[in-house]
Amino acid sequence: MSIIKINAITVAPDSGDELARRFAARAGAVDGSDGFEGFELLKPTDDRTTWLVLTRWRDEDAFNAWTHSRAFGEGHRSEAERAGEPAPKPVGISSELWSFEVAGGSTGKGS
Repeated sequence: MSIIKINAITVAPDSGDELARRFAARAGAVDGSDGFEGFELLKPTDDRTTWLVLTRWRDEDAFNAWTHSRAFGEGHRSEAERAGEPAPKPVGISSELWSFEVAGGSTGKGS
């Protein structure tokens, strides 16, 4: 059964749009990874400043293989770094990685 990894990234109140821009700049970087099933960047709709990066994986081994891959390192480099320029200041103030396995649910499709 799939596993879910959530990176909870807290940003300054005025930095969320920059976080979203940086994720958009590397959209699809993980798509070809073995065992990768999906990605979502969740923006808070209230006064919170913690954004959630949700990824779904076939299993823990697939996730671990990706985090130790060259693609992971490249995917986490900024546009500036890929252009040979210095890395920009991080947007996140803090982050936590949460791990879950799917224990139940629904597809949301009617019968």
